[in-house]
Amino acid sequence: MTMTIFTNAKLADGLLRDIHVENGRITAIEPVSPQSAGSHNIDIAGELLVPGFVEGHIHLDTSFYGGKWVAHRPCTNGFDVHERVAFQADNMARAEPMAERAIRQLELCIGHGALQMRSHVMVDGSVGLKSLETILAVRERYREIIDIQLVAFPQSGILKSPGTPELLDEAIGLGADLVGGLDPASFDRDVTAHLEVVFGVAQRRGVDIDIHLHEGGSMGAFTIEEICARTEALGMQGHVAISHAYGLGDLAPDAARKIAARIAKAGISIMTNAPGHHSFPPVALLRAEGVNVFSGSDNIRDSWWPYGDGDMLRRAEIIGYRSGFFTDEDLTVAFDIVTNAGAKALRLEGYGIEVGAKADFVALKAAHVPEAVVGFPPGRRVFKAGRLVAEAGKVRLASG
Repeated sequence: MTMTIFTNAKLADGLLRDIHVENGRITAIEPVSPQSAGSHNIDIAGELLVPGFVEGHIHLDTSFYGGKWVAHRPCTNGFDVHERVAFQADNMARAEPMAERAIRQLELCIGHGALQMRSHVMVDGSVGLKSLETILAVRERYREIIDIQLVAFPQSGILKSPGTPELLDEAIGLGADLVGGLDPASFDRDVTAHLEVVFGVAQRRGVDIDIHLHEGGSMGAFTIEEICARTEALGMQGHVAISHAYGLGDLAPDAARKIAARIAKAGISIMTNAPGHHSFPPVALLRAEGVNVFSGSDNIRDSWWPYGDGDMLRRAEIIGYRSGFFTDEDLTVAFDIVTNAGAKALRLEGYGIEVGAKADFVALKAAHVPEAVVGFPPGRRVFKAGRLVAEAGKVRLASG
């Protein structure tokens, strides 16, 4: 295969470099050379070259992005997961075909530079495996453009939805990569039984875990401690993530630091999208205690809220804004959350801009990383395995 040299690429350290790519991998990073010009080479023209963004938490099966507007229905009493799930079931029964909706959302994310994704897909007694089968086909169509991990997600609960334990196990055999869970205490009302199913499937199938946890305060903290205990007992450090973990944002600083140390010891990653209507995990405190914090868009224009644009740079800005991040160092932390921390949580191989890594990167019109976080510049060029797959928000190549 012909080598491609990406010339005049500005890296995060501010230096201009030539990036040599062969067979989809970076083979060399060299000082800029006049001899680098050639018909097979691509001029980055001094733009900032960063790793492809990691969309660490999204729902490809439930978005209405790009279709008919679906007005948000507020809960009757604050935020109630059971009620939101019921609203979602009603909306989904009248929605456009799932594959069409998933593709629109997927191309939105790719256009912004997401090249690695983890999507939760409903698998429970209410939908069976139908949603997963649809999203698996979408994943196959786009496999040359974006790498997607799929989580078998029991949106209607595990214990409350008959047949779900067996369906979660079948989902892994069908092609899902991880097993999920949902609010073991507040939704299923039985932490032990819920986690026994989740960790049982993970152990039998040899897969990782990503659990939705909306539970607040002491209830959320208790569930997190139970997840930590099981993770350590089964030797699954580094293979478990907790998404949302709202309860961590309700704790006093001393209590938060104590549980953060426990989370770090268990090697559990925490996902937050810093939602505006909830407490959310204290990012700086968690990172100071050694916890890996990553992010994702979560819901994009669906039954949970009308917001979301699939841009992980904008998500980094939201996290920084809500966390009181102001210095260049702080803004670099926000950037890390949507890149390297996401890669760690998803256990990605060959991530980053270094020799041997996959040539998955994004060219940004920004002077440096802090400016990219606060400006989320348009007109991005997105490269997968060294090939241009999206430019100015438009996906250029899809398998099939």
